[in-house]
Amino acid sequence: MPKKRSGGGLTTTQQAAKFLGVAALSGVVLAGIALPAAGALGLATKGTVEGFDEIPANLQTPPLSQRTTILDSKGGMIASVYSRDRTVVELKDISPYMQKAIVAIEDARFYKHGAVDLKGILRALNRNVQSGGTAQGASTLTQQYVKNVFVEEAGDDPDKVAQATQQTLGRKIQELKYAIQVEEKLGKTRILTNYLNITFFGQQAYGVEAASQRYFSKSAKDLTLEDAAMLAGIVQSPSRYDPVNDPAEATKRRNTVLQRMADVGDVTQAEADKAKATPIKLKVKKPKNGCITAVSGAGFFCDYVRNVFLTDPAFGKTKEDRAKIWNRGGLTIRTTLDPQSQQSVQASIKSHVYKSDKVATAVTLVQPGTGKIMGMGQSKPYGFGPNETQYNYSVNKDMGGSNFGFPTGSTFKPFVAAAAIAQGKPATQVYSSPYEMPYPSMQTCDKPYVNLDGARVPNEDKSEHGPYALKEAMAKSVNTYFIQMVQDIGLCPVTQMTDKLGVVQGNGEKLPQSPAIALGSKGLSPLTMASAYAAFANRGTYCTPVAIESVRTADGTSLPVPKTSCSQAMTETTADTINTLLRGVVDSGTGQQAGLTSRDNAGKTGTTDFRKNAWFVGYTPNMSGAVWVGSPTQTVEMVNITIGGVYQAKVYGGQVPGPIWRDAMTGALNGVAAPSFNTVDIPDPQKDRDDEGDRGRPGAGGTKPGKPGKKPGDKNPFPGISIPPNMIGGNTGGHRGQTNGGTQGP
Repeated sequence: MPKKRSGGGLTTTQQAAKFLGVAALSGVVLAGIALPAAGALGLATKGTVEGFDEIPANLQTPPLSQRTTILDSKGGMIASVYSRDRTVVELKDISPYMQKAIVAIEDARFYKHGAVDLKGILRALNRNVQSGGTAQGASTLTQQYVKNVFVEEAGDDPDKVAQATQQTLGRKIQELKYAIQVEEKLGKTRILTNYLNITFFGQQAYGVEAASQRYFSKSAKDLTLEDAAMLAGIVQSPSRYDPVNDPAEATKRRNTVLQRMADVGDVTQAEADKAKATPIKLKVKKPKNGCITAVSGAGFFCDYVRNVFLTDPAFGKTKEDRAKIWNRGGLTIRTTLDPQSQQSVQASIKSHVYKSDKVATAVTLVQPGTGKIMGMGQSKPYGFGPNETQYNYSVNKDMGGSNFGFPTGSTFKPFVAAAAIAQGKPATQVYSSPYEMPYPSMQTCDKPYVNLDGARVPNEDKSEHGPYALKEAMAKSVNTYFIQMVQDIGLCPVTQMTDKLGVVQGNGEKLPQSPAIALGSKGLSPLTMASAYAAFANRGTYCTPVAIESVRTADGTSLPVPKTSCSQAMTETTADTINTLLRGVVDSGTGQQAGLTSRDNAGKTGTTDFRKNAWFVGYTPNMSGAVWVGSPTQTVEMVNITIGGVYQAKVYGGQVPGPIWRDAMTGALNGVAAPSFNTVDIPDPQKDRDDEGDRGRPGAGGTKPGKPGKKPGDKNPFPGISIPPNMIGGNTGGHRGQTNGGTQGP
């Protein structure tokens, strides 16, 4: 007598042995697919059971991939992203019609057999022999579920998907053993629930809930008889029976399902006939996936969040671990994005720069003291069409930005001043600041710099000469003043200060030890600049930028998230001094067009080589923002150009970026408290001058044109200034796909 299981059946191994004997003799393998006889595949019937017993007994059932929801700081939807659009539901939330329809058409004897339906196999074999092919299969729902698990585990890896679906004897035997195990451990109800949640229904919909929403815009629990029959019919061939693209074929298949339901007694013939006579009524909800669907122009911020998740060790030790969690989805990610700030950023951008303009703008707002990114947008929308891009101009290369960022011009000079004050230089420091001077020798961190080529640096025009004190020199962006300041303190304190402020080039490299950095020669990102200036607003404490506040998995588990790291980059007195200096820039200097009237604010303008970049970076005690305007490819000189419908003879930092910053900040801070800066007393210069300063030279953001520089394409980043290669310190303005002096970009 064969050994019986509890409940009467054969043991697992005996079931398998019996089935495999039948399958091998008939040449039909497990799922009813006719394959060559077992011996032809090198697996004799005699060795089948032994090979079966050697298969591992543990079926790894992965959590089903689902959609991830990205929210703003107030809980509003930013975007929905997914590898597979799926919402897992319990059987009680699935229409009984749907449950009966899928069983009737896919495995009518589901509740009568075990993991393998021997009667179904023999029936399929008989019909296949009669037809001379593989007209009918015999996979049970359990076997189909196991195959879907293998496909789910394979993810988007085409090689793994191919392995999971290959029609080989070994694969079929493996599926069989797992199917038997699943039957024993899960039971019919859970198997049916899992199957309805895992299977593919076409139109990017995985699982019955996503399919119901896609085709009918309603929940799976509300599916009618005819709705359920249509969805059940799709499973066999989602492309062939696609009701969107071939409603006639889908109707025939639906009616086949309805008749099958009548045949097995799930519905009466009258009910089936009535449903057959009802036309398919679709209410298609088009799939919305990815950052391209983000609201309020937050596509680039959404993409930044994705990059943070995939690169930060907080979400997994390896990139593979992080990618697996991201692709599995089912996450609810609450971000730092403030909806009021984001809407203000977008409104300001749209009113000042058109997406069809030759140049673009990027705006980033950061909260001092927390590092929270409050707003991020740009004039070229996130997308693939004309005047759209997937490059995020606000961030560094590793987070989806340009290769090198954008040269910052005079907006770099506050870092030089902060380093000098930290070294003990007074806020009233005076330098001779001649109209023109040779680059002086100066100390770096490891060796002296010597101007071997006799390069010289001028100010904007001959009327601009010293002596100047720091306050006036900052307002007018006097080049020779800051070169003398760097000579005085050395380059090392400057780069040490920028290191503390998180200032790195757009490609992630630290700033070089070259005099040209004092005039803003290197490419930085708006996020880097806004975060660094936020340290001034925060009385010297720098906080690393963060975008994610919390992450919950589908089962409600909270994941650890990266936290901001705050450190004292300078003393409060140093920061207060910079605040006082930069407040003068918006009060009476080159940034007057950017100034806010209702609250304390400070900032700095910048315009670079050939007017290819214009900046305004500014802040209040509770918000810091950076605005860049220019050509992403660094090929457009902003002279005689129309931007946002307004003709500009020559673009300056205070003239175009300044008003963008002003309007973005005004809306973002509407209704928000208006604290005051801590300031210091810095006597105004006694010397009267009629020149306006910041006038178009690199590092400037003024109001008058400068002298013409060298022709475009020269490596010298400053028009009218002779700088030897050893002072420039490498690439000064290149972007993705570009080498030194090149112009190709994204």
